[in-house]
Amino acid sequence: MLSRRTFLATSAAAVAALAAGCSTTSLLSPSAGTGSDQTPASLALVNKLRAGRGLPALAVDKAAQRAAMDQASRMASAGKMQHNIGFGASFMKRMKGMDVALPAAENIAAGQDGAAEAFDAWYRSPKHLENMLGAYRGLGVAVVSNPATGNRPYWAMVLSG
Repeated sequence: MLSRRTFLATSAAAVAALAAGCSTTSLLSPSAGTGSDQTPASLALVNKLRAGRGLPALAVDKAAQRAAMDQASRMASAGKMQHNIGFGASFMKRMKGMDVALPAAENIAAGQDGAAEAFDAWYRSPKHLENMLGAYRGLGVAVVSNPATGNRPYWAMVLSG
């Protein structure tokens, strides 16, 4: 019979071996939910905010759009709002794996019905507002809902350098 310490060590090694073979940078399949690119609507809102603060406008960033869709898909598939979902899903690994220009930031939200509502939630949060006003040049925003996890909309905004 294995001692608890031996069991935990063996289990940790098995999990580490599994995690080493996992990739978290690939896009989830479209069947994981219904998603849409919300960059144009969100870009107008963010740029209006930035202009009011004397900051330069952001531009559409294709890599940030892909990263936002990937993150929103991950959350919708898991049915939870969380930055790091899955083995090795650290923010920096995801951004580098998706060729997002650094520095980068990510805002997430859940439950909002439209881009204006998601923007408002981020605007009212000091840390998310700080991200939207940061020294970034690009933007990508996506929303995904998944019937298998309750059809709740999951939002992701990626700001890129």
